Amino acid sequence: MGQTLTLELPNDVYESLVKAAKQINRLPEELATQWLADTAQYFVNDPLEPFIGTFSSNITDWAEQHDKYLGEAIEETMADTERQGHSDG
Repeated sequence: MGQTLTLELPNDVYESLVKAAKQINRLPEELATQWLADTAQYFVNDPLEPFIGTFSSNITDWAEQHDKYLGEAIEETMADTERQGHSDG
């Protein structure tokens, strides 16, 4: 048996949740529960956790924002690759 958690959501967040749930024919409560479970599991099993504290950096929020920084680095690499591909042809 699980626990009950009551949340108060801003209207726009709730409306987005309802819309997303309708698209997959589920109740908003089911979808929210699944999203929370997935997110909690991700934080418990963060694949980068073994590397925390391994590197020196002047970025103070790396632990909380590493996904953002990795995403930005990937976007930058993809853009560089695309630019190089266009200059070759």
